[in-house]
Amino acid sequence: MDDQRSASEESPRVRGLLYLWRGYSSSVAPERVLLTRPVLQAALGISHGILLAEGGLVFSFGELPWKQDLKTPPTDPLLESALSGRGVVSVAAGSFHCGAVTQDGTLYMWGENSSGQCGLLESGLVSDPRPVNLVDSDTLPPQVTRVLEVACGEHHTLALSAQHEVWAWGSGCQLGLVTSVFPVRRPQKVEHLAGRHVLQVACGGFHSLALVKHVSPQDSTWQADTGKCGECNQQLLSMFDKEDHVIINNSHYCPLGVELVNTRPGPWSGQASRSDTEATSNVLPNGRGPATLTSKDSLPAQQQALRRTKSSPYPGEDELKDYLKRRSRHTRSLMEHPYNTQAGDLLASVDRGSGDPIIFTDTLGVDCSFATMEGAACAAPYQVNSAEDTGSTSSLCESSKSEGCVPGPRANHTGSVTASREGKEEACRFESKHMKASSSLTGFLLDEVMMAGRRHSLPPLPSHVSEPYFFLPASSALPSRRTTDIRPPTMTRKKEEVAESLPSLNTEVWTWGRGQEGQLGHGDQLPRLQPLCIKTLNGEEVVKVAAGTHHSLAVTAQCQVITQHSQAVTMSEGLRVWDVAAGQDHSVFLADGDCCQPILCYSGQQVSTFSLAPLGQYSSPGSSRSMGYISSVCGGGGSCLALADHNVMGFISGLHELAAADRKFYCRLRDIQKRSLADLCSNYVLESLSTVLGKTSSLLFQSLADSHNRLCHLMGQHSVSMTAFLHGGRDVKSLVILKQASTFLDTYKEYCSSVGNFLVMGVLLFNLLEVLRHLSECSADKVSLGDLLVLLFYMPLQHLHVYNRLLLKLATCFDVSTVEYQKLQEGCSRYEALSVSLGRRQKEAESTNQFWKTNSGKTIDVLRRPQRRLVCESSDKSLTLQNAGRFSVNWFVLFNDLLVHAQFSSHHVYPLVTLWVEPITEEASSNLYGIKVTTPEESFTLLASSPQEKARWLRAMNQAVEAVLMGEDSGAGVPADSRTASYVFSKDLLLKDASYSGRWLSGKPHGKGTMKWPDGRTYTGTFKHGLKDGYGDYFMPNKTLNKCDRYQGHWKEGKMQGFGKYKYATGEVYEGSFHENMRQGHGMLSSGKLIGPSSSVFIGQWLQDKKTGYGVFDNMTRGEKYMGLWLEDQRHGNGVLVTQTGLYYEGAFSNNKMMGTGFLMSEDDTTFQGEFSDDWTPNGKGTLSMPHGDVIEGLFTGEWTSGLNITGTYRKPDLYDADRKERTQVLEPGRLSVPPEMKWRAVFSECWSRLGCEAPGLPCERRKAWENIAVTLTSGRRDSPKVLSRSQTRMLEKLELIPQHCGPVTARSYDLVRRYLAKACETPLHPLGWLVETLVTAYRMTYVGVGSTRRLRQQAVDEIKSFINRIFQLVRFLFPDMPEEGGFIIADPTSCVSSSWVVCSSTLLLPVLLPRLYPPLFSLYSLDKEREDSLYWNCVLRLNKQPDLTLLENLGVQQNFWPLSISVLGKKQQVLPSTKDACWASAVETLQLISTKFTPSDKLQVIRQTFEELTQEVQALFHKNIMWSMDDLFPLFLYVVLRARIKKLGSEVSLIDDLMDPSLQHGELGLMFTTLKACYFQIQQESP
Repeated sequence: MDDQRSASEESPRVRGLLYLWRGYSSSVAPERVLLTRPVLQAALGISHGILLAEGGLVFSFGELPWKQDLKTPPTDPLLESALSGRGVVSVAAGSFHCGAVTQDGTLYMWGENSSGQCGLLESGLVSDPRPVNLVDSDTLPPQVTRVLEVACGEHHTLALSAQHEVWAWGSGCQLGLVTSVFPVRRPQKVEHLAGRHVLQVACGGFHSLALVKHVSPQDSTWQADTGKCGECNQQLLSMFDKEDHVIINNSHYCPLGVELVNTRPGPWSGQASRSDTEATSNVLPNGRGPATLTSKDSLPAQQQALRRTKSSPYPGEDELKDYLKRRSRHTRSLMEHPYNTQAGDLLASVDRGSGDPIIFTDTLGVDCSFATMEGAACAAPYQVNSAEDTGSTSSLCESSKSEGCVPGPRANHTGSVTASREGKEEACRFESKHMKASSSLTGFLLDEVMMAGRRHSLPPLPSHVSEPYFFLPASSALPSRRTTDIRPPTMTRKKEEVAESLPSLNTEVWTWGRGQEGQLGHGDQLPRLQPLCIKTLNGEEVVKVAAGTHHSLAVTAQCQVITQHSQAVTMSEGLRVWDVAAGQDHSVFLADGDCCQPILCYSGQQVSTFSLAPLGQYSSPGSSRSMGYISSVCGGGGSCLALADHNVMGFISGLHELAAADRKFYCRLRDIQKRSLADLCSNYVLESLSTVLGKTSSLLFQSLADSHNRLCHLMGQHSVSMTAFLHGGRDVKSLVILKQASTFLDTYKEYCSSVGNFLVMGVLLFNLLEVLRHLSECSADKVSLGDLLVLLFYMPLQHLHVYNRLLLKLATCFDVSTVEYQKLQEGCSRYEALSVSLGRRQKEAESTNQFWKTNSGKTIDVLRRPQRRLVCESSDKSLTLQNAGRFSVNWFVLFNDLLVHAQFSSHHVYPLVTLWVEPITEEASSNLYGIKVTTPEESFTLLASSPQEKARWLRAMNQAVEAVLMGEDSGAGVPADSRTASYVFSKDLLLKDASYSGRWLSGKPHGKGTMKWPDGRTYTGTFKHGLKDGYGDYFMPNKTLNKCDRYQGHWKEGKMQGFGKYKYATGEVYEGSFHENMRQGHGMLSSGKLIGPSSSVFIGQWLQDKKTGYGVFDNMTRGEKYMGLWLEDQRHGNGVLVTQTGLYYEGAFSNNKMMGTGFLMSEDDTTFQGEFSDDWTPNGKGTLSMPHGDVIEGLFTGEWTSGLNITGTYRKPDLYDADRKERTQVLEPGRLSVPPEMKWRAVFSECWSRLGCEAPGLPCERRKAWENIAVTLTSGRRDSPKVLSRSQTRMLEKLELIPQHCGPVTARSYDLVRRYLAKACETPLHPLGWLVETLVTAYRMTYVGVGSTRRLRQQAVDEIKSFINRIFQLVRFLFPDMPEEGGFIIADPTSCVSSSWVVCSSTLLLPVLLPRLYPPLFSLYSLDKEREDSLYWNCVLRLNKQPDLTLLENLGVQQNFWPLSISVLGKKQQVLPSTKDACWASAVETLQLISTKFTPSDKLQVIRQTFEELTQEVQALFHKNIMWSMDDLFPLFLYVVLRARIKKLGSEVSLIDDLMDPSLQHGELGLMFTTLKACYFQIQQESP
């Protein structure tokens, strides 16, 4: 056996074979033209042709008069060398010019250019291809548009751009341009088609066609119409009242254009009479004779007929009848006119479905035949006239007199024939009788009007030819837009395309140009200067148009050929045309025959002799079958051309068989749709079905029809794409059924489900068939309509076997190692699997239907659903309930979504989605074959009758459950215990009527889900074993306030536990810790709004829903803030109370009152220390101290704000009193307040709890702490209610890694710890981050607002130090190798620095903590140092008024330190006595940065840099290193401090002094800071 060759390795000799012949007769045999390369495309002109060969080479043959260097026509195809290497992808030929399009969208033209048809400025001949640019002037700047396709006529050319717009140039009304000057030598856009998606263009001799994708009215961008034609200003709709309906006629045809300038034909256009080139006049439809189209009298008779003669807004009935009669007379006169006897169809037919033979009439009056190229005798039965009647035809030039466009010459015809007038008149009479809609609409319109009175109560039946009339109620609103669709109700078509790679079937055909032969298809012989849509072709699914010299053809997706009068050609049975070509006086058809090999059909002028100029080497195949597999045909002049391939290993035949099978399948689907579904899905019939069957069944049938329509539409698209595939490169990897396999599979599945759902309702099917029998008036009872209907609906599924067989056939043409073979095998497997699956679905639907028929009854019928399928049932006692009663009846029915347990007259339903099934071992069940079934509310055991029955039921239930969860054919039938489902509880008392949707585990809610109760409660969050556990959001309605309580936080075992936020219906908001549904731990409670009448905020510790422990209460209503201890919602213990009026109290509280020893201070520093009995009420011994030092000691009674009763001693202090200093220290604030270590204990306890530690600092729990950190971060990242950013996610991932180090902490490991702490404190998901965030919130709540008083500055500092100490304890717990406070960190062994440094908690933690606390803390420093800073600032302002040299002199700076010059912008400038703010500028600017830093260490670094800058400038002045002495340094640094103008320098100094690292106080930084502090005090002492 020979080695297998890939189909892609075909020899060029068997691909792209070219066959050429002229006309048709019994002796005509196509001749093969041999080229060195396969031919990919061909085009024919009048007497020449263009060939596109493989590799992008273009050849010309025939008469080429524009090749001036050729004396005689070439005997071999001539290579167009100018196009070599350009990558040509398509070619086109006009009558005497040519065009080619390259891969990059460049257009080349050559040939005759006398009418500008080549798009070049010069007139005459273009011998070689030259580029033509389509410049779009609508863009800025103008851009050259790429070309997709070009079409050539006799005097014009059309191009389709990449934007799917049409461009035209040349001469004649067929351009469609808004111009009256010809020729048009530059391509111009056809504006009338702008904005539309054009798919194809075609050029006839003097007319043009465009295939346009239909745009629905809602997608159209056109502006609203005025209801009148834009050309003739005629009404688009004519209408009149008829009883309770309105008859509307929208069949407006615009006859007008613009007066054209005559053009002279080219020298190779053939001979024409003088009348062809003379100016012509118009014959109007009303027969008024010649007139100018632009004159007022040229208005058509239709407009006069529409003039209103009564008060009704619509034309009267008499007016319309009169108009229709005149229209009928005019049409008959046109048919009887000698110039219009040839105006019939090139291919006409009788009414569709009549079964009569086809009559063909040629435009030249010669006999036409419709034949296959199999032999000479196949045309005889279809001939109309005998061969003896043929003769020379009369010239059609005079027919142009009735046109408003330029006449064009026609080519000479081979031979001379004479026309038979009698034969043509007979043919016209035959057409007028059987094809009124084609040649004249008058008879049809009159019949509609006359019948309106008899059937006005019923909707009109749509005509297959046209739809000019519609019946609407008189009260209906009439359309005001031209694009409004007012067609009768029909089955709606899906507007969206199934896939972008599939062609569109929703198309329109637009035509323009000459129309004397009716080639424009508008039902008249009038010309059109602008493109006009052929309305009768809308919805016909036209996929290709072709234009001959004087006729037009259209091919539909249903393989029908439509002529210019919108008539379908009725082919012989079994023939389906899928490609057409039109020549000068003939047409060629490529159709599917009785086998997969295409056949050729011909219609048009016949020849008795065959002659063809020598053209290469020839072979005579004798018939179309011997040509091979023809892929496309071409026509031009009097010649025909076919491109074919020889079959190699069955590859070509497989492709053709696949395409033919799809075309046949689609035609059958459309036939089913038209004959049965289309009429049944109309609104009128659906209402009848709904009345008989019920609304649900009616909708079910409509769903079936819709799914059938979608499948039909997809098959139509695929059949068209296969036709295009045969024309193209035939790469099997690009087959649509392989690339878009998912679309095909889903569509088939949807259709099968719809058919199955319809079949399952078998009881209703009989009633439906009765309705169908009634509607069809069929009385035959012997025909089983039900079986026929089921077979009819399931028929499309058989086509999957065709796909499987043909894909497998194609796969055998390739080597098993190729990609093509793998793709085809994969597609074959998928379609075969789908076929098996859908076959199984069909059997399930049939068995379910039989089940419902057998077991009918009210009890079981309530379970009947269209989507429900029977799996198995236990009517044979194969399954029983354990522990069932002796006389009990237990019937189990397993559906694809339910398990039903029926008992007598009741039944229990268990959804499979919440059903868990597991086998019970024989040991546990005492040798009983048990199956345990678990549901959300109960569990029970089923007993099978045998091991086989147990295995069968267990497998069936598991597979059904898995199919419900994962989809059909999803796995091996082992459903997961964890799943997502919805359920409504009915038996559980706590959850009765509650619905749950979410994750489940073994019958219990487990995971994320939502629970809704009937009373309005809703929980959305995490469950664990049926209880709320984890984070969740809980709504609880408050009927009294008509609002909801809402809790967002953590749960445990069904109770609120952990951190959460509770919003009460009263407006209060609690955010903090919970324990068993009660507030416990640290939390913040906000009441009312911040500026409301009862607003307050408490932040602190809670115990069993009450304030207990340390807390801060801000009573905004009273303007008071309490910071102290609480007990059961009462202030109890030591605390501090401050007011907006400046009162400050610290001391003991009891029962929410100031009771016991306390310390009270007013705004003016008057203080009282003693006993209190109530708020602001001294009662007992005490000491009252005045700001100036006077003291009163004794007994005090009365309120502080209203007056005091004093019994005691008044004493003025002695200047030399030794006890004064001691008494002053005793009276300092803070002594009776809560110690900082006792504050916020609950916060730190919660942090230790989050680490998993029962007690702080236990070494044995360190590993557990790190594990809890990792779990918290992972779960927080997964369950966060907010979407985390990418940076936050990366940070959390890094924090999950524990910093590792061995041995003592070195500088490197210390830096790693520092970096880890900085990242951990940035995210609240980390326990340390939550701790810092909570402490910052508490600190701000304490010292902001009323708490922002200078009395609290020291307490605020002590609180920060306490934070640092306790956080450092946590750090040392997590990193045990970290030295204690004051310990040493050794340098790295690899580092060049051998010194070590002291560990300081403030240095490690202040950079993390202080930036967040800086605003309230610095505000306290500012208030405390307000008097000192004010004095300092006044001195700074006064001293800075002096120039630099004067200030240096006054400060005592030695003159050798005075700068003599300064650098300004790189230039030296001398320091003058008036110079100001110029000396030591860099040091001044550096010191000013101290206000931008937060931590003391950063501020100290600024001070160091200031000294370094000052030293560098002094060294530059002396040009040597210097050693500072304080006498030299202090005055100079004092100058820098003054010029820096730091407004709150005292606050900065005090903050550094309080929080700086103690180890730095005695070093270099400490000395520099001391110098700064000395400068601050020195400035205050400067006298004016």
